[in-house]
Parts: sequence; structure tokens; C-alpha cells
Amino acid sequence: MSAARSDPRPITVLIVDDERTFGEALQLALRQEKDLKVIDIAVDGDTAVRAVDEHHPDVVLMDVAMPGMSGIEATRRIKEEDPEAQVLILSGHEDPLLLARAVQAGAVGLLRKTETVVNVATSVRRAYLGEPIHDQEEVDIAMRRLRHRRDADADAKRRLERLTPREREIIVQMATGMAPDDIAQALGMSPHTLRTHTQNILTKLGVHSKMEALVLAIRHGAVETVDLTEGAAG
Repeated sequence: MSAARSDPRPITVLIVDDERTFGEALQLALRQEKDLKVIDIAVDGDTAVRAVDEHHPDVVLMDVAMPGMSGIEATRRIKEEDPEAQVLILSGHEDPLLLARAVQAGAVGLLRKTETVVNVATSVRRAYLGEPIHDQEEVDIAMRRLRHRRDADADAKRRLERLTPREREIIVQMATGMAPDDIAQALGMSPHTLRTHTQNILTKLGVHSKMEALVLAIRHGAVETVDLTEGAAG
């Protein structure tokens, strides 16, 4: 059902996006909606928090991906400072867990940046009126997925903590792309000993290949990615 309101005062909107051209384009588009008024454009999370404190907008349209403070963290801080502000997260990419993260931070919903102006305006009105942006089932599914991901991440980190310092050294060397014999020589061990350590690594991490072990270690910060082209030129 269409969001309806009798208050003659326009709904005030703060746009937050590090791409100012996008923010200005959205502001221009929303000018066609007589009951909406964009009061400011912030280009980062810190500025957004200050703008909310200064202007107290009814609704904040918050980009999720920005340098420095993310849109999720900015939302969390805004809700702490001004619980009445309604935040809609804007995203330019697909992320099945983003809705759950947004809701946990205090946002009322998630919109794609490719949404039509009509849909954005309708969502702003619904947010202002306290009407749901998403079906509850959609939110519940997203929250379950996020809990599952966090449980899986915690389990992976526990498995990585089982590795000995020597085994961690081996994974770091593996990430460079070195051949097994070269790794063994670099670490001062025989190829046979390296194979034994490698098998222990796979067993502790619960994976079946060195590639799976590397992906898990890199994904959870146990190993930094290595730029193999660094220093190749010149």
C-alpha cells in the first residue's frame, strides 16, 4: 500500500555518498517529489554523523561503501546520536548479507543504487512513517545467513589457531607461489618433512588441498596476499 501522510511539512533527507556527482544527481531527481526536501549532501561517514547532529534529518540515504568509516558504521553512530533518524542503506553491488548487517546497525532497509527515483521516494516516505521496507521473512532469512556466516568464520579462526608457528611459516611461503622444494630449502627442512607439515596443515584446517588451505588462511587474515609483480618491472 502506498505510503500516505497528512503533515504539510516536507520530509527532510540527508544524502551520504562519497561520489558527490551521484549525490547531486539523486538530489536533483528528488526535487521532483514535492513532499521531500534534501537538506544536505555528505561525502563520508564522519561528515554524515556531524550533519545529522546539525540538521536532524528525517531520513538518511546512506551509501554503504565509502573510504574511512563505512556506511554501516556511520549508521550505527547516527542511531546512537539520533535514534529518531531513519536510515536507508544504498548499495551498488549484490551482497546477500548486507541487508542483515544494515538492519543490525539500525537501518530500516536496503536499496540498490539502480532503483528508480519513484521507488527511492516511496521508500523514503515509508521509512519516515515507520512502515516496513522489506518483508519480515526476507529480513529473517538474511539474519539467519549472517549468523551462519559468523559461525563459520569463528570456526575457521579456531582451526587456524591450531597451527604451530612453523606451519604458519609454511602457509606464508605457499602464498608466494614458491615450489615445494624451494619452500623446504628456504625453511631449512627436507622435502619429506615439508610434506608431513603440509598434511598436518590440511588435517587441522579440515581441507583437502593446499589451495583450499590458502584460501581459508587469506580470507581470515592469517596470510596476507602477495603481489607477485612487485619489483618485476624496471
